[in-house]
Parts: sequence; structure tokens; C-alpha cells
Amino acid sequence: MQSFQSVWDKASENLSSSVTGVSYDLWIKSLKPVDFNGETAVFSVPSYFHRNIVVSKYLEAIRKAMAETLGFDVDIRIETDADIPKAQKKEEQTEASDEDADLGLESFIPSISINEEYTFDNFIVGNSNRFAHAACQAVAANPAGAYNPLFIHGGSGLGKTHLLYAIQNELRKRCPAYKILYIKGEDFTNELIEAISQSKTTEFRNKYRSVDLLLVDDIQFIGGKDSTQEEFFHTFNTLYEANKQIVLVSDRPPKEIQRLEDRLRGRFEWGLIADIQSPDYELRMAIIRKKAELLKLKLPDDVVEFIATRLKNNVRQLEGALKKTMAYYVLTGTPPNILTAQNAIRDILNENEPVSITIDRIITEVSRFYNIKADDLKSKKRTAEITLARQVAMYIIREITQVSLPYIGEEFGGRDHSTVHHAITKIEDLIRKNATFKNNVQDLIRNIKEK
Repeated sequence: MQSFQSVWDKASENLSSSVTGVSYDLWIKSLKPVDFNGETAVFSVPSYFHRNIVVSKYLEAIRKAMAETLGFDVDIRIETDADIPKAQKKEEQTEASDEDADLGLESFIPSISINEEYTFDNFIVGNSNRFAHAACQAVAANPAGAYNPLFIHGGSGLGKTHLLYAIQNELRKRCPAYKILYIKGEDFTNELIEAISQSKTTEFRNKYRSVDLLLVDDIQFIGGKDSTQEEFFHTFNTLYEANKQIVLVSDRPPKEIQRLEDRLRGRFEWGLIADIQSPDYELRMAIIRKKAELLKLKLPDDVVEFIATRLKNNVRQLEGALKKTMAYYVLTGTPPNILTAQNAIRDILNENEPVSITIDRIITEVSRFYNIKADDLKSKKRTAEITLARQVAMYIIREITQVSLPYIGEEFGGRDHSTVHHAITKIEDLIRKNATFKNNVQDLIRNIKEK
């Protein structure tokens, strides 16, 4: 069994070979491991001065040493002894300060210099992302000659940023002289404000209008910002007219970006629009297996299936669950099983599912949808229509509330857990095979959550 302290002991041994003796004794040795949740390792130091030195000079070395020890990447957070009580409050989400941002402390999306791992080869393709993947490959193979602009949209954590970096990495490999610039929509606004305040708009425009490839993540954030939209409009025109490639990413299609000027919306729609949907069951299974392989984590088939059926919203959730499972294995020595997988995904599910949803509400909504009495769902009646509605209700209850199978069985007239398991399995099979049925179930879940 390994504790966070023992993990850090091994990591700091690795670190001592890359940090000189005096520096190691002065800055690294006093680091105290405080908390590790499988994704973020928190250390404390005696003072703010000490923290600033560690963050500015040794953060990346610490991150690498931890990754080498654990077998997967983790975020590193350095706090002072005085800040630790606040940092441990669950409800507080500490954000990087402006000073930290300048030092490259991105909490999730790595900076451009460390994104070589994002390639087309390791992007796992399925029905939900195949079109977007192919479009990005076409752009990388023939920039400004295939689709310009290319506009990719989809929910959070589905791989949009991965595809942006894949385009960048492919072109850097094939065309080293290419001038490539990646920027987030919000950062574009902040840079513009800074340029205006310092009378450096000419430098700002030269930076963005002289590139061969402009990649803009989260472009939706320029909506409603008049000066930003004006500047981006002219930047877009300059690049487009010079036959330079533009790739834009958003969480929604151009027509749904609020307060976006019509002239920009029209330009965003000039080229190709490709969307990415939530991964289906087969793709989730493939992603879990591939990510586990990269982590050198052996997952039993039942654990893979359990995670794939429980986490459906995005790839980031799947990665988070795997990292937590890996961390639990590293820290306790317990091989992955259903119980450790349950522990790994519990926080993710709790964060994404409202606790106020009750079983009675689910039964009411399902019975209304199928136009039958709620009491019939709990009865012994076994007509085809009632049986199907009952199975749908069981599936949705399990999906939303995560209560046990025996508990669900009790709610439906004392049925045993094997009956509930059969019902859930049947509905999952119907969802995979019947798109209309899948949409109906998704609409039901959406309506239940919104009430």
C-alpha cells in the first residue's frame, strides 16, 4: 500500500537527479505533500516567496517526476501553509492568479509547447466524431485548399481541442516553416484590451494577421464583445483573402452563438461546419481500453463495461475516471474492480446529476409518456406496453439516481435484482439498436432533469 507521502518520496528521488543539490535542498526538500485526489497533487511550502520560486522554476520538473512515478499525468498545485485550510474546502474552486497564468499554470488544457501527444493517430474515431476527424485531416493535408474556414462544434470534453492540436502537430511536422497560432476566444479579447491600453494595436494585428494557420478555441466567447468582434472580423478577412487557413471551435454552431454579429456568423458558415456528438457505447468502450493501455492499467472487462455504461457525457469524464482508478491502485495496491470503479466515478456523477430528482418523479414522467397509470408500472401486469415502460423507468432510475438494483426492485413491487438487471440490459440494447427509441429515452431523461 502506497500513501501520497510514499509516492512523493519516490518522485522526489527522481527529481533530485535533475535539480542541483543546493537548489534541491533549498526549494524542493521543504515541499510537503498535502492532498492527492487522483488528478491534482497539492503541496505546501512555508511562504509566498518560496511558492513563487517553486512555481516559476521547478513546477514542470515536479510534474514530470510525479508522472514518471505514477505512470500518468497529474496537475500540481503549490500552496502556502497559511492557505492550506482554504485550499481544502471542497466548495472552493481555486483559480490560477494572473501571475500563475503568465507562468503557464493551465489546469486542464496544456499549453502549445506540451501538446505533441495530441495527434490524429491517437484520436479514437467512432460514429459520433468521424466526420469532424476526417475534416480536420483534410485541412491538415491541404490547408486553405480543403475547407476554409473549418468550424467544429460540440459539447465540452468531446475532443474538439484534441483535433485542433492534431492539425497543428501534423502541419508542424510536414511544414516546419508554417506560422501557426493557437488562441482561445477569451484570450483574444484579453490580448486586444491589453494592446489597446498600451497603444500596441499595430503589433497585435501583425501577430494575428501574418500567420499561415489560425486556430481559435472557444470562439463563442467573443459573442457580445463589440470591439473584439470588430477586430476579429478584419483579422478573418485578412487571412481569408490571403488564402490562409482558419479553424474555429465552439460549443455550439454559429447560428446559436448569442450576440454574434451577422457578418461574422455568415463568415463562420462560409466553409465547412462539423459537429461532434457524445460518444456512443462502442466508442466509450474503445476509449476506455485505449486510455487504460496508455496508462499500462489492466482493466477487467466488467470494469470497462461498468464505466462505459455509467459515464456517457464526454471523453474527459472517462479519462478522469481512469486516472482516479489508477491513483487508487497506485496508492492502495488494490487491482481495479467494480468497487474501485464506483468510487472513481462517484464524484463525477454527483457533480453532474441533480440530487433532487426522485424515483416518484421518474415513474410519473415515464407513465405520462407511455400514457399508462403510474400504479401499473409497480403492479404485476405484464402487457407488452406496461413491461416496456417499466423497463424504461428502471433504466432511467438507475441512470440518474445510481441507487442499487435491489432498491429499484423494491420500488417496483418487490422484484428481485436479476429482473432489474435484465430490464436495464434490454433497454441499453434497444438504445444501441434503435435510434428513435434512443431519442425518446434521452428526451425523457432531459425532461425529468429540467423539471
